[in-house]
Amino acid sequence: MLNLKNKSLEISLHLLIWLVLFFLPAAFSIGSEGSWGDIFQHFWLQLIFLAIIFYVNYFVLIKWFFSDKKSVYFLTNMALILVLIYFRNEIFDFFEEGKPKGFRDKNPPVGLRYFIDFMIYLIPVAFSIAISSGKKMQKAEEMKIEADNIKLQAELQHLKYQLQPHFFFNALNNIYSLIDFAPDRAKQSLHSLSKLMRHLLYKTDVEKISLSEEIDFLNKYISLMSLRLNDKTKVYTNFPTKIPSLEVVPLLFISIVENAFKHGVSATQPSDINFKMEILEDEIHFTASNSNFPKTDTDKSGSGIGVENLQKRLNLLYPEKHEFHSCLNDGMYIAEVKLKTK
Repeated sequence: MLNLKNKSLEISLHLLIWLVLFFLPAAFSIGSEGSWGDIFQHFWLQLIFLAIIFYVNYFVLIKWFFSDKKSVYFLTNMALILVLIYFRNEIFDFFEEGKPKGFRDKNPPVGLRYFIDFMIYLIPVAFSIAISSGKKMQKAEEMKIEADNIKLQAELQHLKYQLQPHFFFNALNNIYSLIDFAPDRAKQSLHSLSKLMRHLLYKTDVEKISLSEEIDFLNKYISLMSLRLNDKTKVYTNFPTKIPSLEVVPLLFISIVENAFKHGVSATQPSDINFKMEILEDEIHFTASNSNFPKTDTDKSGSGIGVENLQKRLNLLYPEKHEFHSCLNDGMYIAEVKLKTK
């Protein structure tokens, strides 16, 4: 449909240009002593031959210019131009026969007329090359954009498939740790995990989801992860109660939440984990802060790809519309994401 619309626009534009070119000589001749025959002889005949050269090049000969037949292209054009110049001069002489001899003697020599016509007839050849080159460059740019888009989608799909097993592994690892000393809570965790997996199955194949759905998912995940915590760890959440109708990419903040639970919990020391989200018009500020208990090299809980995955997704999905900062401040690890949703 779009190609048909572009084609119709191109045809209309060509018709408009030629109508203007054919109308101008007649408009300028109003009030003068010139006849319609003079207008045809000196203007319209030339325009007809210019149009023939342009469209023969534009639709037929130009393919040779963009191939290895450039010499054939230029020779064919030269022959076409010379033939049209010959016919134009024959028609011109036919119109001149009825005029006085003194008037005919004022015309330039035949050789000069051939040279001038030849130079004029090169103009539509140059135009056809320029227009066709522009269309080829535009098509190449469109193909590049399409290829880049396909590459982007493939990379995003890879990141999403990378994130989901990572999330699932962390949740299972959490449940596994509950089986021996808190089987009832392990059962509750499995039930909560099933709800989260339903979200993963049905909500993450779309480009964006509502912010309220994303916050609901985060709350459920935080509740799931909190089941394994002892009394020494306190988890605080501060999410907006009135959520505007904004949309975000699914699973955008989960990596920060996972990271906070992974590095913010100690079996022996008191620890705090804080999650806060603020909405300022079309901006979302999400902050996670947690006590810092770095994992040792031998600790393989989680794959360590979460935050790196988040940074890549932000760069691809919110170019120049996001900020991501993380730092260690007074024993607390702080990670902050700022998003512009529009």
